[in-house]
Amino acid sequence: MKRLESIQRIKEAGSNVWDILIIGGGATGLGIAMDAASRGYKTLLLEQADFAKGTSSRSTKLVHGGVRYLAQGDIALVREALYERGLLLANAPHLAHNQQFIIPHYSWWQGPFYTIGLKIYDLLSGKLSLGKSHHIGKKAVTERLPNIKASGLKGGIVYHDGQFDDARLAVNVAQTAAAYGAVLLNYCKVIALDKVNGKITGVAAEDIETGEQFDIQAKAVINATGVFVDEVLQMDNPTAPNMVRPSQGVHLVLDSDFLDSSSAIMIPKTSDGRVLFAVPWHNKVLLGTTDTPLNEHSLEPVALESEINFILNTAAQYLTRTPTRKDVKSVFAGLRPLAAPQKNTGSTKEISRSHKLMVAESGLITITGGKWTTFRRMAQDTVDLAITQAKLTPVPCKTKDLRIHGYQPNNTEYAPLDVYGSEAISIRGYVMRKPDMGKQLHPAFPYIRAQVIWAAEHEMAHTVEDVLARRLRALFLDAAAAMEMAPEVAALMASVNGKDEQWQQEQVQAFHEMARHYLLNGEKQTQSLEVPA
Repeated sequence: MKRLESIQRIKEAGSNVWDILIIGGGATGLGIAMDAASRGYKTLLLEQADFAKGTSSRSTKLVHGGVRYLAQGDIALVREALYERGLLLANAPHLAHNQQFIIPHYSWWQGPFYTIGLKIYDLLSGKLSLGKSHHIGKKAVTERLPNIKASGLKGGIVYHDGQFDDARLAVNVAQTAAAYGAVLLNYCKVIALDKVNGKITGVAAEDIETGEQFDIQAKAVINATGVFVDEVLQMDNPTAPNMVRPSQGVHLVLDSDFLDSSSAIMIPKTSDGRVLFAVPWHNKVLLGTTDTPLNEHSLEPVALESEINFILNTAAQYLTRTPTRKDVKSVFAGLRPLAAPQKNTGSTKEISRSHKLMVAESGLITITGGKWTTFRRMAQDTVDLAITQAKLTPVPCKTKDLRIHGYQPNNTEYAPLDVYGSEAISIRGYVMRKPDMGKQLHPAFPYIRAQVIWAAEHEMAHTVEDVLARRLRALFLDAAAAMEMAPEVAALMASVNGKDEQWQQEQVQAFHEMARHYLLNGEKQTQSLEVPA
């Protein structure tokens, strides 16, 4: 995956027609590219920012069936998600793993109630179950969760779900698609839809960096832009109604000692009926999430004060050590592209979490809704529809047992190379050839210099933010430390891409300005913008 090579392949294609062109490089778009390319279709994906820049890097990091959807009676959605959960853990074991959860309960009736519900959850997962749920007593709960409040605690219910690294999976799915011949290009925005006699024949796109424009022909054009789907729909038809109602989910990141456990906590019903998780992730604790209806969307959504306070206050009800604003290492917000409700109730609980497909009169195919867990199935349904609409030669889906790039069973790598799976050996090769590449980037993280070089050379990282937010997860784990790392990351990237010192300074400045929104402690970081020699 090299950006200049992708641009060159688009130019070389010229007036040749792509089978499938995908707008959007999040979980859904990347999944479609992998599915289409693995079936042998000539596939192109265009993303206006970086892969997984939006919602797809800002999840709760869970591969799950959705216990809350089970409580709402959406059995079909839960069954599908549990099946897909099993496939993902099998196809990407270097990134997704079995995570134990405990639901603490403080009244006697909750014990049997949640135990019965989770037994149904187990049954729906069938042969792809990750472990049987069961009830444990108060003593066992406090042993597994030493920081849980014991006053009034009756016991807990243990169950299993999946956990993963969302942005790293996005990169690996993109690499899988590329390995099957797909062309993927980030920082390339679709600015118009080309039509002949009212039917879409392709798109006009612009390279964000250079301003160069491309006219690209395609048999099928797919709108997989998440919360931006309505903008593309209205590019096709200015009178098209909105399909999406964004819902914001916020997460706070704390040091691991706030949980002090390898088990995660799930609070099934908070004061306002939401679900709250406390999940160990990359040696930190992830608290979230919220479910706040919004009328606007952006590439960098910002957490509301009410959301931050809700998470902190709810966590304080269950943890012996009360988290405060100064304890938050990073706060990040993501926007779910939920299908808009037919009636305006103001509640996202009534907005469907299942995915929806639509074909416009022009032939534009739009996919919306869904979640990371079901990205593979969403892609399968979308490509099946594209085959019919574009009259492509039918080829069956191949992704049920398709190993994701980096696949490595029984992954024995240690952080920070564990998330690379089979590619870790190549990164270690950098260090063997040049020991300085093994130098740690910051004392707060295990990340090393070689990872930055690898991201720039093999993972289409184009900016300092691409590296620190999504190739490495520093911004989402400790925003202040990530800001301190920015100058060295810029210098390393410049050495790969032949950029000058001005580019480095601009990159560091831009990253610092963006990263300040991930800080809660009130400090306006003033790290030096000086780029190391």
